[in-house]
Amino acid sequence: MGYLKKAFYVLALPALLVLLWWALTLNSDSFWVPKPGELVTTFREVWIGPRFREDVLPSLTRLAIGLVVAIVVGIALGLAIGSSRVLRRLSEPVLEFFRAIPPPVLVPILMVLVGVNDTMKVAVIASGCVWPILLNTIEGVRSMDEVLSDTAKVYGIHGSSRIRMLTLPAASPYYITGIRQALSIGLILMVISEMFASSSGLGFTIVQFQRSFAVTEMWSGIVLLGLIGVLLAAIFSFVEQRVLRWYHGLKEVEHSE
Repeated sequence: MGYLKKAFYVLALPALLVLLWWALTLNSDSFWVPKPGELVTTFREVWIGPRFREDVLPSLTRLAIGLVVAIVVGIALGLAIGSSRVLRRLSEPVLEFFRAIPPPVLVPILMVLVGVNDTMKVAVIASGCVWPILLNTIEGVRSMDEVLSDTAKVYGIHGSSRIRMLTLPAASPYYITGIRQALSIGLILMVISEMFASSSGLGFTIVQFQRSFAVTEMWSGIVLLGLIGVLLAAIFSFVEQRVLRWYHGLKEVEHSE
């Protein structure tokens, strides 16, 4: 019954929305809003085939690389800044300045500096995804239990051993939350980066459909983006549950007391 209940919570609202969509378009001949059956047929024809390999897979590859770069840079800088009060004070104005700049604004600058290529698109994704990871990592390091920190000092745990055995695990609930936030940001920036002077990718293809008034095809691309977002969230939730098993177990014990 537990699995049936979970499936109900996951599928009930989407099914209701699709049913509502079907009812509203039942007697409609609108050019701009396709019917569910028509959209499903178009989705299968457009995306299940060569276009998936030529447009979707390269986009997902750039998204993955951008996220990995953002995770490595964000966690590394977050550990360094969070562990040093001097670095926090020095970097705070600079971090606030750059965090306030919307990543899409950087696209023209990166096009000039890097060129119109995959490196530019990866840089746009990484530049937007790094901030939630960085800031959450800093907060996680700052919030570390002082008793654990003092215990590590007493036992002579310093340097890389301290980072590996204490700081990284203690801050993991924070920077994993940042990574979750970065997933949705990365997906948005993946599309935006492909709308500028690009000749392939999911964002480019959706824009081409829109410009050629292929409305149903355009909607199918939007649906594909939503499905990719749901899939990424499900995969991340699966990984998070296992990486933070100790943390969720601790919370359950605290709530049961």
